[in-house]
Amino acid sequence: MQYISTRGTAPELSFEDTMLTGLARDGGLYVPKSVPMMCPADIKALQGLSYEETAFRVMRPFVGNTFTDETFFEIIEASYKNFSHFARAPLVQLNSNHFLLELFHGPTLAFKDFAMQLIGQMFQVILRNHGERITIVGATSGDTGSAAIEAFRGLDTVDVFILYPHGRVSEVQRRQMSTPMESNVHALALDGNFDDCQARLKDMFNDFEFRDGVRLAGVNSINWARVLAQVVYYFSSAVSLGAPDQKVNFTVPTGNFGDVFAGYIAKRMGLPIEKLIVATNQNDILHRCISTGEYRKHEVLQSYSPSMDIQVSSNFERALFDLHDRDSQAICELMDELQNQGGFTLSKAILNNLQHHFSSSTVSEKQTLKMIQVISQTSGEILCPHSAIGVYAAQKLHDKEIPMITLATAHPAKFPDALEKANGLRAALPGRMAELYQKPERVTKVDNNLEILKNLIQDRINS
Repeated sequence: MQYISTRGTAPELSFEDTMLTGLARDGGLYVPKSVPMMCPADIKALQGLSYEETAFRVMRPFVGNTFTDETFFEIIEASYKNFSHFARAPLVQLNSNHFLLELFHGPTLAFKDFAMQLIGQMFQVILRNHGERITIVGATSGDTGSAAIEAFRGLDTVDVFILYPHGRVSEVQRRQMSTPMESNVHALALDGNFDDCQARLKDMFNDFEFRDGVRLAGVNSINWARVLAQVVYYFSSAVSLGAPDQKVNFTVPTGNFGDVFAGYIAKRMGLPIEKLIVATNQNDILHRCISTGEYRKHEVLQSYSPSMDIQVSSNFERALFDLHDRDSQAICELMDELQNQGGFTLSKAILNNLQHHFSSSTVSEKQTLKMIQVISQTSGEILCPHSAIGVYAAQKLHDKEIPMITLATAHPAKFPDALEKANGLRAALPGRMAELYQKPERVTKVDNNLEILKNLIQDRINS
């Protein structure tokens, strides 16, 4: 299995090198040279398997000879052993033919744990085999950072630096990043928004002298391994509802397009997904593009769903690459327009192709709070604001003949202020996290300045 860049000039890489590289050296994102298919019999054979067994079968074709079968299964088992629910990603029925996929039973109570725990285990095995150490830098709108720090804290092969927008994440998200005391993890509060964090991260990857000097690697959803890990729960949930004999729809609350792109890969692999619904908050660049073909940046607005406060959706480039029949020159032109003119317009043919696979809806702050309240009253299920956005969009666009699965991306206790605003209640953290508010914090506030960031990282890893 080889991987190619969406921009067309970076070298083809193996899975191992793709994972360690993150962002391609031409500025593009790596994707599989070809997507392996699963026939209906292969999908049906997943019925009744554990999540770990399903993960092995779904991901195995993508990893090539990076791991032996035995080692890869051991990595998967180690990745999910600390999840609090035996099913790992259980389904809960909300109403007629509408199901909630709970993705918050991992160590940091967010769907990012599915990928980050796996990446942490894979990095450790690979780097120990090579006797190497790397520097991981990540940007987060809240959940990626805490999941990365949890996955890599204390490991002897990596130093981890996480950039998050100062004052724009929930208190629980911040404390999950700032309270670990292991010397190899560093929480950096950037003066700016998430798009600023993401831009500085890409700047570091595009500074090849710095990148090579600190052995830079990334764990944001620009890293293909992140997307791959998330493909698994599309299969596990769809099979639970009768796939491949039964078609399914998915609604995905998303800002950076990575989680919903994983669903697109599952569809490409043969999973019978009829429609993928993109649910956005008031930062609705994806909804505007899917509706009109116009992809243009606006100001990032702070919301009750901070993990979706994004205007530059990095993983959308991967979808555009496929929709343009893998024409890297076309992607380079679109990305240049985005960089220099703040946006681009898709052709009619590409927009039709986009709308064939994706629908979308935008959900206001008022509608988000109302949905938290309504679902609590009608089902007893407490939703985080991101999950509430997904449920609202699903109810709006649900074809009642086809089962709908809405991704519940985070535990409600991570966003107590939104819950209190919605229904006057503050969800309690699980017992294993009960002392989070009492722990001392360790965080560094930094300016939105590339040179300052690079100097800080170099000083920390050399100290």
